[in-house]
Amino acid sequence: MTVVTRFAPSPTGFLHIGGARTALFNWLFARHHGGAYLLRIEDTDQKRSTPEAVDAILDGLGWLGLDGDEPPMFQAHQVERHAEVARRLLAEGKAYHCYATPGELTEMRELARAEGRSPRYDGRWRDRDVSDAPAGVPPVIRIKAPRDGSMTIEDAVQGAVTVGNEQLDDMILLRADGTPTYMLSVVVDDHDMGITHVIRGDDHLNNAFRQSLIYDAMGWDVPLFAHIPLIHGPDGAKLSKRHGALGVDAYRDMGYLPEALCNYLLRLGWAHGDNEIVNREQAIAWFDLDGVGKSASRFDFAKLENLNGHYLREADDDRLTSLVVERLSQDAALTLDDTARFRIRAGMAGLKARAKTVVELASNARFYAASVPLGFDDKALTLLTDDARRVLGGLVPRLDALTSFTEADTEAAVRAHAEANGVKLGAVAQPLRVALTGSTTSPGIFEVLAVLGKTESLRRINAVCGTAQ
Repeated sequence: MTVVTRFAPSPTGFLHIGGARTALFNWLFARHHGGAYLLRIEDTDQKRSTPEAVDAILDGLGWLGLDGDEPPMFQAHQVERHAEVARRLLAEGKAYHCYATPGELTEMRELARAEGRSPRYDGRWRDRDVSDAPAGVPPVIRIKAPRDGSMTIEDAVQGAVTVGNEQLDDMILLRADGTPTYMLSVVVDDHDMGITHVIRGDDHLNNAFRQSLIYDAMGWDVPLFAHIPLIHGPDGAKLSKRHGALGVDAYRDMGYLPEALCNYLLRLGWAHGDNEIVNREQAIAWFDLDGVGKSASRFDFAKLENLNGHYLREADDDRLTSLVVERLSQDAALTLDDTARFRIRAGMAGLKARAKTVVELASNARFYAASVPLGFDDKALTLLTDDARRVLGGLVPRLDALTSFTEADTEAAVRAHAEANGVKLGAVAQPLRVALTGSTTSPGIFEVLAVLGKTESLRRINAVCGTAQ
């Protein structure tokens, strides 16, 4: 059997972080077993579905590297096929027309609540003759669910789960206006797409029993279900807006790398020993459903940030430079020319060692693209005393005399200047850092000197010393 999985989001908003994990698990399972991973846009709710949401979902999946193996299938295009199945079940006596009015359905629900039962259709039209149908009431088509016995689903994550058939009512397959219900559409599409494994959130576990009724009625093979626990916030409650960002696009905007987010989502409910850092190749080799836990996982932003820092340090410098330049280009005060890009690229090794997100990385790299005069915060200004500026002014000739401006050369010159003035290295290095970067924190000061080069370094030092006069 060739494994075929699917990710089937509803295009009513952004790609939810929980949905991204579901897509990742489906993608990895298919890759691990040499199968196919498909996308289906469940857009039958045309009032809530939007093209913008479709674009946002596909863009998010593309960013994460979770594109489908084929172009996405749009559920709304299959409506007639869904209705055809409902009509076939009706013709075979496995479904029936129901003429219950909205008022009757309301009475059923109220009675069930009064008796402490879950609201459920009572099957009043299951065996009645259509000649009893009231005039002017368009019927729905309901499936004939078994009334006795029980149903067991062997879930690949939850294990064997059994419900009594008395809990399954005769659900609607086709509405009175001829449109199919979600339950029918999902089953027909999964069958037609050849889906062998349905991997989704455990909030769909109850749906699996209802959907199995349709598979059985049609004589179709039921796919293997795997219902994965939901993601909770740090407080143990279901992840919501109050816990922070929910959409994948927000994590990209916050400066997380896709490989870091995928690694984090993989470990959020799945384990392979004690391995925390799992790259894409390892994930494909190791992932299977027996590693998925039954309990909900708690989202930990600190862990995600630390993991992102690891992937930043491992990332290609050219790629990070492009990401940083893209962000800095939104700063109207900067001119991102070839020189600025060159400096950022040259200093990337020192920059990425100190950052945990691309946002932080861009902020730290900003001084490489800044022009004189630099801006200084209050903390930085406290280091630019008159004495500090005089010391820096004396350093200029030493640096200007260098014929080579490497880290080693500049370090030797700064140390010699500190010794000649009878001060500790920090008394020179700290105000020098401020003069060159506008901040009290930066990569190594001698690295900064080498990256900026002699001309720009002296320009920045002289700009600070000139303000003392």
